[in-house]
Amino acid sequence: MKTYQDWLKVANSDENARMAFIKSAIEDFKASPEYRNALDGDAYYNGRNTTIKRYEKILFNALGQAVPDLVSANHKLASRFFYRDVMQAASVLLGNGVKWASPEAIGGKALGIDFDAKLLKAYKIAQRQGAAFGFYNNGRVEIYKFTEFMPLVDEEDGSIKAGIRFWQIASNKPLRATMFELDGYTEYMWDDKGNGSVKQEKRGYKMVVGESKADGEIIYNYENYPTFPVVPLYVNEEKESELMPLRSKIDCRDLISSGYANDIDDASIIYWTITNSGGMDDADLVKMLDKLRKLHATQTDGDVNLQSHSVEPSYQGREAILTRLDADLYEDAMAVNTKDLSSRNATATEIIAAYEPLNEKLDDHETYITTFILGLLAVADIEDMPSYDRAVVMNKAEEINTILAAAMYLPEEYITSKIVTLFGDKDALEDIKAQQAGESINRLTGGNNNPDGDGNE
Repeated sequence: MKTYQDWLKVANSDENARMAFIKSAIEDFKASPEYRNALDGDAYYNGRNTTIKRYEKILFNALGQAVPDLVSANHKLASRFFYRDVMQAASVLLGNGVKWASPEAIGGKALGIDFDAKLLKAYKIAQRQGAAFGFYNNGRVEIYKFTEFMPLVDEEDGSIKAGIRFWQIASNKPLRATMFELDGYTEYMWDDKGNGSVKQEKRGYKMVVGESKADGEIIYNYENYPTFPVVPLYVNEEKESELMPLRSKIDCRDLISSGYANDIDDASIIYWTITNSGGMDDADLVKMLDKLRKLHATQTDGDVNLQSHSVEPSYQGREAILTRLDADLYEDAMAVNTKDLSSRNATATEIIAAYEPLNEKLDDHETYITTFILGLLAVADIEDMPSYDRAVVMNKAEEINTILAAAMYLPEEYITSKIVTLFGDKDALEDIKAQQAGESINRLTGGNNNPDGDGNE
């Protein structure tokens, strides 16, 4: 793929040379293994297994030639395990949003009121495609997929110092591209015949706006950010989709499920054996079977005997391997199979143990997410530190009993806060505190809200 140094060779050339580089870079990027893996990550996430989609049954004819099997069943069943894995990690780590170190949540305000939703989107994209990109755009963050943004990496330090965002709704529609550089961005377009043009001349990222009595709001100038405004989000050292280490087992599971369905479909056909029917040819057999389908009865002469048969495919072996593959997938993905927890009244200790592998994975992901957020804050020239409050399944009854058992050693306000939080109704906390305060006053005054005792309120 093209690098930042490749771009520098044409950056100061005429627009034709720049456009030729950009279009060539996009084509190279789309042909790369990383791009294809990102597309596969999206496909598996959406329940479309590209491996079994390409799988075809083959038969060999009398000449030994391989030909497609167009007769037997060929179901292609794809699971959504990868979707569940991505969504579980996203909901546990970012389901409660980001907390900020500064009391005023300066970082959150600098990145926009919808930043929690944007961060959740970026995290899910990074898991599926290997990377996502956040563009800090004048107080808000825009998220780009890996499949729509090509980073131009510096060969010397590995940082991203330029990039190309591109999109095209169909192959016969115009191709649009934005060239992001340290000192501004330029917008290009190629029509359906491949003719390129500049849609927006290069300009800075920030508008300097003023007002005048005569003309109202005026754009005086454009400025840039202290660093490159597009920040990458990765979730592993390899900078690849989380699908990669799971793909082979997902394929194996889907192929076994599909084969099981095919066998059941094929075996559902009843076949017949006819004894003492040497005088019947194929045409006679077809006529007889057609009569059976229509009338569900037929006549036989002399000693001719007609018997129906069906086949019951074995399933125990397949069920065993599917169960094993499911368990292995959850283990390899470091995910939690909530069915195991919901099938019994799991204790708090069991729940904590079940979530430990997921927490270890999320500890790693959390460092990448924090690096991503700090990168965006650096572009905005803001200092703050994010943290995360993970959402986990719990045995509420056991948690409440644990809190109540220690009630005599803890302040009443702390106990109330913990129990209300367990029920997920934080908004009611202040009302409960006020009610408790009123009850305490009533107990002290014997029900008289006037502690002076003069009868006047």
